[in-house]
Order: sequence, then structure tokens, then C-alpha cells
Amino acid sequence: MADWIYILNPNRDTLDGEPSDKETMRRLAQEEPELDLWLSRRNRMEYGDRLWFFFTHPDSAVAAVAEVDKEPWADPEAPDVSYLVGASLLADATQALCRNPVTRDELGLAQVRSVQKVKPEALQVLLERAGL
Repeated sequence: MADWIYILNPNRDTLDGEPSDKETMRRLAQEEPELDLWLSRRNRMEYGDRLWFFFTHPDSAVAAVAEVDKEPWADPEAPDVSYLVGASLLADATQALCRNPVTRDELGLAQVRSVQKVKPEALQVLLERAGL
């Protein structure tokens, strides 16, 4: 199993037409946890991997987590999207992270890319804060 940081910019990204902010993710985790998310490249994501959602605004922090349900796939009906990955938000862990997010400094993030692996030293903080 691998852990990934998935970057969301609430000023630019949407989730099924809704803003990609912490409150939307918290609500979706309770009401509609299944998501199909865009990837610029396939990466090596597999079923059971975790996606830690890093919000770039207003405060840069991880405040939600999901588990990969389906390995990335190309969508022939959406040629402008490179790949999609199916994931389900973890309700209790997302609630815990919304209350006490993990900041960029705690993660040791320098350059922010759309999807990247979690650094081993940051994983312990994420797991503890999420109650996993």
C-alpha cells in the first residue's frame, strides 16, 4: 500500500461542480464519499492506496483522506482528461483532519505537484492526526 498527496486548489479545482474546499470534502465524506478524481499521469496507484488531500487555500494543509477503490484508468469519453482514479473518502479520518489539519511545514513539502508520494517522515503525523 502507498500513500499519496493529492493537491486541490479550491480557487481552481471543483468536485462534480462543487468547490474543492475542506468543508465540501467533510460533507462529501459523510454524504457521498465515492469520488472519481483526475490524474495528469497514471502513477503507480493501486487498490487500497490512500490519497491525502492537500488544500492550497486559504491555509495550506491536509484536511481529508480517501482510499483508492479502482486503479487509474483512461476515460475514452473524456479525451481532455489523462486518467481518472476511483476513491472513497474516509468519514471519521476526514472529520479528524478537518478539525486538526496537517500543515505544509509538518509535511515537509517544498515543491507542490498535483500528485506525489507522502514522505515517510510525514506519514506518521498524517496517520496520527487522522486517527488511523
